[in-house]
Amino acid sequence: MKFLFPIFLFGSMLCAQTNHYEISFDNAVHHEAVVQGTFPELKTDTVAFRMSRSSPGRYALHEFAKNVYDFKATDSKGKALQVLRPDPYQWQVVGHDGTIIIRYTLFANRGGGTYSQVDETHAHLNIPATFMYAPSLKDRKIEVDFKVRKDLNWKVATQLPLVSGTTYSAPNLYYFMDSPTEISDFSVREFEVEDHGKKQKVRFVLHHNGTEEELDAYFENVKKVVLAEREVYGELPAFDYGTYTFLACYIPNASGDGMEHRNSTILTSTRSLANGGAERNIGTVSHEFFHAWNVERIRPKGLEPFDFEKANMSGALWFAEGFTSYYTQLNLCRAGIISPESYVEGISGTFNYVWNSPARRFFNPVEMSYQAPFVDAATSVDPVNRENTFISYYSYGSVLGLALDLSLREEKLNLDDFMKQVWNTYGKSEIPYTLGNLQLALADYAGRDFADTFFDNYIYKSGMPDYKVLLNAVGVTLAQNAEKPYFGAAVALNGDGHGEIRSNPKIGTPAYVAGLDKGDEITIINGEGFPDGQQFSAYIKGLQVGDTLKVVFNRYNVQKETNVVLAPNPNYRIFLSEKEGTKVSKKQLQLRNEWLKTHE
Repeated sequence: MKFLFPIFLFGSMLCAQTNHYEISFDNAVHHEAVVQGTFPELKTDTVAFRMSRSSPGRYALHEFAKNVYDFKATDSKGKALQVLRPDPYQWQVVGHDGTIIIRYTLFANRGGGTYSQVDETHAHLNIPATFMYAPSLKDRKIEVDFKVRKDLNWKVATQLPLVSGTTYSAPNLYYFMDSPTEISDFSVREFEVEDHGKKQKVRFVLHHNGTEEELDAYFENVKKVVLAEREVYGELPAFDYGTYTFLACYIPNASGDGMEHRNSTILTSTRSLANGGAERNIGTVSHEFFHAWNVERIRPKGLEPFDFEKANMSGALWFAEGFTSYYTQLNLCRAGIISPESYVEGISGTFNYVWNSPARRFFNPVEMSYQAPFVDAATSVDPVNRENTFISYYSYGSVLGLALDLSLREEKLNLDDFMKQVWNTYGKSEIPYTLGNLQLALADYAGRDFADTFFDNYIYKSGMPDYKVLLNAVGVTLAQNAEKPYFGAAVALNGDGHGEIRSNPKIGTPAYVAGLDKGDEITIINGEGFPDGQQFSAYIKGLQVGDTLKVVFNRYNVQKETNVVLAPNPNYRIFLSEKEGTKVSKKQLQLRNEWLKTHE
């Protein structure tokens, strides 16, 4: 997230105008924190204090005010002040003596990238979910004292610069809100990276229940990821205080998440580093660190400046999130953390999700990006038809990133160098880009015809690139399982020996054509009870394409019948061509090695 002025100017400009917070955790066992804020030298009689409705890195509303209670406001002498509530998100304080002191209790019990969690293992703080703010004072310097629980051996980790003790500062509200903080008995590893004679520090802070040896081994892979991603852009970003901090919580009470910030990132998982957890957690490290360039500095204009009072929308999330997702696993392969075979075969799931979705008939990648306020951890109670109308911009952009990379390589170019160009044009200067800017940047790099073809067919429309040809050029095979039967909806046993349809059938699938719907309870198939003792998908695999299933089902306690004709399975497999006996030429192998940066 970008702040509005050079950070080092604030000490001299606003040394007297500093807002002070302190936060304490005496009742951590019941997930409460007490926050106090002091706001001096106020010029207006009424000051509005708000809880944010959104959070950097998120695109939907989250209504953090719902967890605030016991709000009080006094002046500098302790006199209670009048408080008005014009809407659910703000408290207007009236009649102060130049200073307002607010105090409230926060309930916090979700340890992820969006919310905060306070318990006796840690205080995991996402700042917008924790601290009330005054919009009219957004340019003031902020100091915050984290009252750590010394009895629990807590320490503070954050991208905020240290003032002294447990007090940290921010140059303004924007930087403060973008600075998650982990307070716990954590461990730290760090190393230095040098670019153009300038050294910067990368810190990995880990709150976990594992061993120091597990952390040592994991940190070696973290370093590999950092260096592989630095190679894409040719350099690290210039971190504001010379340090980038990973804030990782791998504990049972966390919620799986990852959230990028300007000079840090949140990484949370219920998986420990033992028993395969390290291998599964490292993907989030790869994804979030890539955001230090793509999103935090190469920034869509629609997200700048970030608005804490509403949902934030951009049509470029297929690039910001999606291309980052493309590089997530690719860089793990390049770093030697996963094998080329594992990487290539891992593309299949995302590929099938995107290209077998009927949602492409409704929305292109830009419009999928516009859906973010409705899907990015957003909540609602009414059912939706996402199976037929939405493709995640993470996934959509990821497979488009693959197509663009392989298409550029046919022209003896590559996506890495295009990302470098975008970085040098928009990232280092922190000039927010538009979709038109991206198209022009691609035209500058690969030619106008190439750029117009890509954007016109695959971004502004929902066309499918010729992946079979593109993948074959690097010795990778794209094949379908057309000989296998396909039902078209997820079905699972419901506890009564019947099969409940658990998802909306996709448009055009056998289940959809037969008139089946989510929630239908299948009781009989071809005169026999629902197959017990095996997964429904395994039962379907034992049948043939073209088989007709006479299905008896219950809907709203009414028995109905229909016929389902099994269709060819539309799913694709992606694999190294030599795995199934196809000879790979030296040219194909060379292009693959250049793409994956391997040496076979």
